[in-house]
Amino acid sequence: MNKTTPTTGDDIWGDDPAPAPARPDTNTKTRTKIPAVLLPAGPEYDIEGLMTDFPTATDLERFVFDQTQVVLTLKGRANKLKYQVAMDVLNGTPVDAKYIGEGNPYLDRADLVPEEPMKDLPPRDPGIPPRETVQNEFFTAFVPHSDAEYHARGAKMHCIFRKYPNSVITYEVIGPIEPRPWGEKIDKFGRMRPEIIKWVDPRTGEQIVQREDLTLTVIGRRLKAMMQTLRYNDSNQWVRYIDRDFISLDQRAAANPWDLSQ
Repeated sequence: MNKTTPTTGDDIWGDDPAPAPARPDTNTKTRTKIPAVLLPAGPEYDIEGLMTDFPTATDLERFVFDQTQVVLTLKGRANKLKYQVAMDVLNGTPVDAKYIGEGNPYLDRADLVPEEPMKDLPPRDPGIPPRETVQNEFFTAFVPHSDAEYHARGAKMHCIFRKYPNSVITYEVIGPIEPRPWGEKIDKFGRMRPEIIKWVDPRTGEQIVQREDLTLTVIGRRLKAMMQTLRYNDSNQWVRYIDRDFISLDQRAAANPWDLSQ
């Protein structure tokens, strides 16, 4: 009896199912391709379209801001100019910096509480050595406030004292800067609001406490006396932290360079 030898790939157990017949393609419909619509080449925005859709400078500024996040100042400018500038920004063309503004065009400045400009800092005293030569400095947050109202409430200021190798000692009040509402008025919603926000700004710039000849300025005498009232063990903060001797500092660093409190 002749036996059929299974060929490679056959199921030796005889369990192979019959191969499934190929399914005929029943989709006889031909799909129609929709042709792409080609837009005309050139800028997307033109002056005529902008003038039709955005009749006021406010509307135009807000639309440009929505599309590009660029803030424009167009109010009061010539009609053709404002639309030309807006169109240039929308089409990615650079415009003069004088047409670029700040803030959010959706905010009405009439509804905002105006703020007083920050003061200019006094200049650094010319008798102070260069900052990079400073020998040591000390920060304290316990200097009584220079503003009368804040002083009456017991508020303090942040101050940095610096000593230089030629014995000059300086102070610099660096803050804090806080808003102070001033006056009252009723806004268009019938709410009471401040008329203006002024700033309590105690900053002084760097000024001299002790001169090179060891004499003290007027404010220096008062600051030294105040810091001497702040005790530190058997000494005070003026001696301990501000008017420190350079040799003692160097010896402490040599003994323990990792002690950052020295």
